[in-house]
Formats: sequence, C-alpha cells, structure tokens
Amino acid sequence: MRASRLVSLLLLLQARGRMTAQELADELEVSLRTIYRDVESLSSAGVPVYADRGSAGGYQLLDGYRTRLTGLTAAEAESLFLTGMPGPAAELGLGAVLAAAEIKLMAALPKGQAERAARARERFHLDVPGWFHGGEPTPFLAAVADAVWHQRRVRVSYRRWKRPTPVARTIEPLGLVLKAGNWYLIARSEEGDRTYRVDRLLELETLEEVFERPADFELAAFWRAYLDRFQREMFSGEAVVRFSPDGMRRLAHLVTPAVIQAAEENAGEPDERGWVRTVIPIESVRHAHVDLMRFGADVEVLAPPELRECITASAREVLRLYDA
Repeated sequence: MRASRLVSLLLLLQARGRMTAQELADELEVSLRTIYRDVESLSSAGVPVYADRGSAGGYQLLDGYRTRLTGLTAAEAESLFLTGMPGPAAELGLGAVLAAAEIKLMAALPKGQAERAARARERFHLDVPGWFHGGEPTPFLAAVADAVWHQRRVRVSYRRWKRPTPVARTIEPLGLVLKAGNWYLIARSEEGDRTYRVDRLLELETLEEVFERPADFELAAFWRAYLDRFQREMFSGEAVVRFSPDGMRRLAHLVTPAVIQAAEENAGEPDERGWVRTVIPIESVRHAHVDLMRFGADVEVLAPPELRECITASAREVLRLYDA
C-alpha cells in the first residue's frame, strides 16, 4: 500500500509540478504527517524532490527529472481498455488516434498485462446509445470538438424547443458531454453558461478569436449541477395514483428513475387486492397523460382532477372505437 502511494505521489509531482503538502494529502486521502514521511522516503531513495518555503511554496521535483515508472497494475491495464470508446472517438474525429494509442500502449505493456488487457476488450463492450435509438446526426461535432480544444469562439445557428427558433449566437465552447447517445456542448455566452444539443446546431462558423478559458470552470461539476437543476425544473407538479401489483412491477419499464423512486418512497400499504396508493412527480398534465396511458387498466388517477378527466376521456374514446 505504501509503495503504491509513493508512486502516486511521485507521479502527481511529475504531472502537476509544485504542490503543497495539503494538496498532496487531499489528493491521496492521507494525513499531512504521512506526506512529510513519504517525501522524506522519496528523497532518501534518490528522488530529487525539494520544498520551497513561503505562501507560494510547496514540493516539486528538480527541473528536468522524469521517471519512466508507470506504476500500472494488471487491473489498471485492463481498465484502460474499457475506457476506449471507438464509436464516440470516431464521431469526434479521433478514431484513428485512439486506435494508434491502443496499439502503442499494448506494445509497451509486459506480456502478462497485455494479454489481460486484450482479454478485457474481448469480454466487455460499451454501447452508449439507448435502445432503439441510434442518436441524431451531428455533422458539426468534429468542428465543435476542435473549437473546444483550441479555445476558439464559434458563431452558431441553433434550433431550440421554444420560440424564437432558430437563434444565432456567438459562444465560447468549454466542453462536450456524451449522455445517452447524445452529445451536449457546454458553452459560455453573454447570457452565461448554457447547454446545447450538438444535433440541433444548424450552422457553425469557427472564428479566429481565441478566448480565455475560465480557471474556475469544472466540466464534471457543471454537468452534475445541470442535471440536478434540470430534474428539479422538469417536474412542476404531482399526481396521486393507485397502481395494481402489475402496474408497480411495470414502473421500471415505463417511467423515469425519478418517478420510480418517488412512487416507491410514497407508496402506502397495499389494499386487499394488492393495489398501492402513491404520489408521483409529473412534468405537466399533458406529459403525465401520455405516460400513464401506457399502464392501461393497471393505474387509476385520483388527482389532479384535470389529469383524471384526460385519462377518462381517452378511455372512453378507446371504448367507443372498439364498440364501433
């Protein structure tokens, strides 16, 4: 364990340059006392690590020092080949680059690790899009990725769901996210940081202007906050419903995870027929009407009244159609 930590500490200093003892302790999840001991051990072993005093100080390696040690374990070598996504990489224009990198990595690994890594690729496959959905065409994806990488402003025409649509904007691309088979661009404009579906870009022009990437922007943190906010804003109301035993079992196949969780958490005791009364979040009466009709006779809407009326009207129309 300690040997692995010493390797991690060395590689951190090599990759990031100067780091304070507190930063190293936070990164490696150990105490400051442990960092002091580990740095002393590295120095005793001949690694040229030294400390600068003062508010801007910290530990760093002697300029020009590089270790050839990768520290790759067999499990780490296997995991590297599970992160390779040939489909998304090809969409980004990096398919050939990814293939070349994998060949070089395989050649550099010891024989035993190379065989284990190849076995991982043979036994596991990542298929990103959801069922029955291949993703929409994204002709501007490679250009967007290039603008993100080189910090170039772009002028886009974008088709959004609310009026006016389309809209034209000059934006600063900060990152790309692949979610459920769809690519999303996070970009900054005069209106702040926004998320754009790449398949809804109608036109794109890369400008000569280079922008300064915000030092405090973290793509993963932004995306987590965006998803949380999206889910809170998506559900604007609630519905009181009763599900049959079959209806409760079909929840996992017909509604979103947030609705499933709420239905289970708010469920009362089953009645003598096994029906369960619960409360679920809804986006709107129109959306809930479509979703709940898929349950057929395995759900009864108790409230709100307008949703119950919509379900009742649809049931009557179906009955009238089949009676005819």
